Amino acid sequence: MELYEIKQSLETSSTKLIQLGDSLDLANKKEIVAKNEEKMAEEGFWNDPKAAQVVIQETNGIKELISLYSSLKAQLLSIDESVEEMKKTYDEELMMVIEEEYVDTMKQFEDFEIKVLLSHPYDKNNAILELHPGAGGTESQDWAQMLFRMYSRWAEDKGYKVTVLDYQDGDEAGMKSCSILIEGYMVYGYLKAEKGVHRLVRISPFDSSGRRHTSFASVDVMPQFNNEIEITIDEKDLDITTMRASGAGGQHVNKTDSAVRMVHKPTGITVTCQTERSQIQNREHCLNMLKSKLYQRMIEEQEARVNAMKGDHKAIEWGSQIRSYVFCPYTLVKDHRTGVEIGNVSSVMDGNIDEFIFGYLKSQI
Repeated sequence: MELYEIKQSLETSSTKLIQLGDSLDLANKKEIVAKNEEKMAEEGFWNDPKAAQVVIQETNGIKELISLYSSLKAQLLSIDESVEEMKKTYDEELMMVIEEEYVDTMKQFEDFEIKVLLSHPYDKNNAILELHPGAGGTESQDWAQMLFRMYSRWAEDKGYKVTVLDYQDGDEAGMKSCSILIEGYMVYGYLKAEKGVHRLVRISPFDSSGRRHTSFASVDVMPQFNNEIEITIDEKDLDITTMRASGAGGQHVNKTDSAVRMVHKPTGITVTCQTERSQIQNREHCLNMLKSKLYQRMIEEQEARVNAMKGDHKAIEWGSQIRSYVFCPYTLVKDHRTGVEIGNVSSVMDGNIDEFIFGYLKSQI
C-alpha cells in the first residue's frame, strides 16, 4: 500500500473506533465488571454453579472487549506516529514494518467490530441448535448428519461445550433429527447467522447409478434461557411423557427410561431430551428448550409484523436456502444472503464457517 492510503485508512478506522467505543458505553461496561467481581468474591458465589458461570463468562467477555478497544486505540496511534516519521525520512525497512503492523491491526479491528455487532441482549447466551433433514430420505438424512459434524467441529475449535439433547438415527444412515446445546460466551450471537435451509449438491454415495443429487436440511437456532426471561407456562398446557431413548443413538444418548417428551398444547411445540440419566434433569432441559422456542416465536412474529409493514414478503420455503454446498461438478460453498464464497468445501465441512458468520453479521449493520 502507498503511505497516503495507510494514513487515510488509519484516520477512518480511528473515527470508527471512537464511534464503536461510544456505542459500547465503556464506562457502564467497567461498572458491570466491578459489580461482577464483587459478586465473585462473595461467600457462596459457587452455590449456584450455572449462575456463577454466567457471571464469569459475562465478566471475561466484557474484559476482552475493553482490552481489545484499548489495544486497538494504542496500535492505531503507534502506526500513525510511524507514518508521520516516514513522511520526514523514508526508510524501506520501516515501511515493511508499518505495512505488517497495519495488516495485523486491521484484522484485530475486524474482530472487534464483529464483537460490537453482537449487541442483542441474548447474543451472549448459549445456543440450542436443531437439525432436520428435508425430503429425500437417506441422502437428506446423511446431509443433516454432515451438518451436525460441521457445527460440532466449529464449537470444539472454539473451546465450546457440546451436549446432545436429542438424537434420532436415520433409517439407513444419517439422522432424522437432532437437538444440541452449545455452551460458551456469545455462542447464540454467532450461530444465529446459521438459521435457515442449507442445500447440498453432490454425487450421492447411496445412488448406485452415480447420479448427482440435491438435498436440503434445515437449521434452527435459539438462545438458551434458564431464568433470565419471564415466560409463564401453565402445567395444564403441557402434555409430558417419559420413555426410553428411541433409536440406536450410538454414543449420543443414554439407554435408561429417563427420556422426556414435552408438548405445549396451545402452540403444538414439541421438545424432547434424552441426554441425562435423570427424568428431573431431562424435564428441566425440556422446559428451558420450550421457553427458548416460545421466545423465538415471539421474535419471529414481531419481525413478521415489521416486514409486513415494510412490504417485505420474502418467502420462507424449502427453496429459499441461505447457503449452498456444491461438491460436484465443482467445489464451492456460497452464502446467498451475503455473496461470501469459499472454494475449499472440505475445510468448511471441518467447521471453518467463521467467514460466513462474520459476513452475515456485517450485513446486518
